[in-house]
Amino acid sequence: MKTALITGFPGQDACYLASFLLDKGYEVHGIVKRYTAPNFSNIKYLNLQERGLKLMTADVTDIGSIFDVVETAKPDEFYNLAAQSFVGDSWRLSHSTSHVDAHGVLNCLEVLRRISPKTKFYQAGTSEMFGNSNINGLQTEDTPFMPVSPYGIAKLYGFHMTKNFRESFDMFACNGILFNHESPIRGLQFVTRKVTFGVANILSGNLKTITLGNLDAERDWGHASDYVEAQWLMMQQEVPEDFIIATGKKHSVRDLCKVAFEAGGIKDWESYVVTSDEFTRPNELHSLHASSDKASSVLNWKNKINFEDMIQDMVLEDIRRLNEGLYNGF
Repeated sequence: MKTALITGFPGQDACYLASFLLDKGYEVHGIVKRYTAPNFSNIKYLNLQERGLKLMTADVTDIGSIFDVVETAKPDEFYNLAAQSFVGDSWRLSHSTSHVDAHGVLNCLEVLRRISPKTKFYQAGTSEMFGNSNINGLQTEDTPFMPVSPYGIAKLYGFHMTKNFRESFDMFACNGILFNHESPIRGLQFVTRKVTFGVANILSGNLKTITLGNLDAERDWGHASDYVEAQWLMMQQEVPEDFIIATGKKHSVRDLCKVAFEAGGIKDWESYVVTSDEFTRPNELHSLHASSDKASSVLNWKNKINFEDMIQDMVLEDIRRLNEGLYNGF
């Protein structure tokens, strides 16, 4: 039986990856940061602890705690999904974003180098590292990085440090450059879930409108359950490489609103959406979408759930939760 150690609980990706690995027969250890009032709703949604997930307390910014969990879990595979991942907050929280998304990666790599060099390491990169590079075309693994946010800059540090440890110390260390990926357990601060949860609340009479930022922003949106499979496939290769994971299709926030409101039976979505500069980023990133041809060729990976089905499912799940009286969607 293989053992995996995953940071970033109780986030969307960590939970879906744990679910996937448990189905594969892994022993899965999940790292959760100590909170005053931890929210384990995502873990409960996927019944992870009942299925065998073992939670451990640590923080990627505290290298001593990472030493402890690696010594305890003795992982074959280490997936670093911990991050301050809300791009909009990274200007206001630039220091903490850098501590987690940049220095936290170095801490994980350094621990493995010292006490567990045979452990395979996966670093969660992001499409935000590209910024506005090749804005009118598909981003590929060869597209230059030009991040425009503190989040993207910090993640780029983690990307290059992972590559450096791979080349300098002969470690199995790979980067997944994942474009936007969503699910019914996506955080409410992200625009997809803000919209789907908003639709459910409008239908229930709790809200009259949803306030958004740039409706013309375009993203390449896929489903988290598809993308964690790609993370696992990267770790099963003989030679570590870096891969883009994306659908190759882009949709605007307007498209998102149209699909979400129609899933709730509302045709005139414009009547329920208002815009505000409050939700516009200081340095706006207009369009991101990518080619995952390398992942398709090398990993034999392809996304299974399309954009429309994903958004419709998210709306219906939020409606169900509200109808059942579950707060915050759960």
